[in-house]
Amino acid sequence: MTVSMQQPSPSEETQNLLARLGQRPGVQSTLIISRDTGAIVRSSGLITAEDIAEDDTAPPPTNGTYVNGSDGEAEKKGTRDAEEVARLVYGFVQSAGSMIEELNGENDEAKLLRVRTKKNELVIVPDAKFLLVVIHDTPPA
Repeated sequence: MTVSMQQPSPSEETQNLLARLGQRPGVQSTLIISRDTGAIVRSSGLITAEDIAEDDTAPPPTNGTYVNGSDGEAEKKGTRDAEEVARLVYGFVQSAGSMIEELNGENDEAKLLRVRTKKNELVIVPDAKFLLVVIHDTPPA
């Protein structure tokens, strides 16, 4: 007997929110992650296992980054592996939730998490069922 676990689909409101966030200037990629399991529900701008299986000419990962030779812009920036990003974001959100709970001493949750590095900025919007992630270029300071 085979049991298939199907991921829940994001609501239209959730998809619209991510679409609006994805239209902002400098956005490189977007990701919807299941809040329960950390599984990828939907992604854009990131390399997934399905992309690699479809294109057996894709180069192997280099330090967690895939370089897409068919797109000059992607070749300059590199395109991150969706599974790696999802795993890191999921762990970060779990850790942030634990920190918030310990700080407040009650069951509270983050409404927005923003991480800025020299190269990128990640905006994470926790939803009841999903984590919405937008990765964009770090604007000049």
